[in-house]
Amino acid sequence: MSDNWIEVGTVNDIPRQGARVVRGSDGDIAVFRTDKDEIFALRDKCPHNGGPLSQGLVHDNKVACPLHNWNISLETGMAVAPDEGCAARYPIKIEGEKIFLSLTAI
Repeated sequence: MSDNWIEVGTVNDIPRQGARVVRGSDGDIAVFRTDKDEIFALRDKCPHNGGPLSQGLVHDNKVACPLHNWNISLETGMAVAPDEGCAARYPIKIEGEKIFLSLTAI
């Protein structure tokens, strides 16, 4: 493992259609789990008004911001049309049940 990757728990530590927050020196990162057990990570800040995405509702492969219901793609970090903007994405690796997060946004 590179020093860039940190272990953030296991898949089962995150509820389905939920999130957990990883505190980073450059801001919080939300790690999401979909109902199909896919894991994604985004900056925990809505591009619209800075709402905490980790507190939003996860549906399909999107999260709805709790402030103004903007839908953000968990796969791309992009706001779903007709909205504009994006949340930074972070690489995730799964090894067994363990989740590893890269602290370098893509």
